[in-house]
Amino acid sequence: MTLATLADVVRPAMTGGYAVPGLVCLGWEDMRAFAMAAEAEGAPVILQAGPSCREHTPLPILGKMFRHLADSVSVPVVAHLDHGYTMDDCKAALDAGFTSLMFDGSRLPLAENIAQTRAVVELAHDASVSAEGEIGFVGYSGGENSAGTDPDDAARFAQETGIDAMAISVGNVHLQQDREGGLDEARIRAIEAVTDVPLVIHGGSGVPIAQRRALATGSKIGKFNIGTELRMTFGAALRDAVNRDPERFDRVQILRDTHEPVFNAARAVFRGMNASGKGMSDA
Repeated sequence: MTLATLADVVRPAMTGGYAVPGLVCLGWEDMRAFAMAAEAEGAPVILQAGPSCREHTPLPILGKMFRHLADSVSVPVVAHLDHGYTMDDCKAALDAGFTSLMFDGSRLPLAENIAQTRAVVELAHDASVSAEGEIGFVGYSGGENSAGTDPDDAARFAQETGIDAMAISVGNVHLQQDREGGLDEARIRAIEAVTDVPLVIHGGSGVPIAQRRALATGSKIGKFNIGTELRMTFGAALRDAVNRDPERFDRVQILRDTHEPVFNAARAVFRGMNASGKGMSDA
């Protein structure tokens, strides 16, 4: 088994000139393609179960799926809870065999976010797994607006919670379908100056490819979450498979046609973060 914790993969990434993709999973077809792409690239991978994934498939099943995939490859695989909003969410993920818990208290006042995140960190560390928290608020395309991370708040948050990775708001937006924006590098550098905790960018699909690679290789960002761009690839492949043969009705046959496009797109994500080869035992 190559199951790993978040700390196992993001701290080496932060100091090693690369970042690890946190790939947002929705079902078996995409998570299997992601694990196979990581194996093909020799890269570590973080398989993420967010709220919509958990609505579709129960956490105990997701934990078994992630662990099965970790068994099937030779590179490190992190089973990661993305956007757990309550302690109960985090406890359920831990019971399901997850090795990384992301508690999202970003909508809470700072002191409350710190207190609740610290409790999750203690839960995780007592079980020898990792914890990620969020300071500032990463908004949603067409929805809630972001609130940028204050460097002083970030320093306090990292110190008082003991988190293994810190998600920050620096111009990134969830669910962005284009890359017309970009991250606030001055704010990133200000946050880097006050903490040694690996940084996480949610909404990584909206970050221009060149900036994503530059920050992966030359900053304390150890993890970019990638969801929308891979969901778009899956959706396009599924639509093409259905439209190409309107008489076909077997969903296993139809879904099989999504594998290669998603596999190839995921491989490109690893290469774009300089992660290829970094999951090998002699790397």
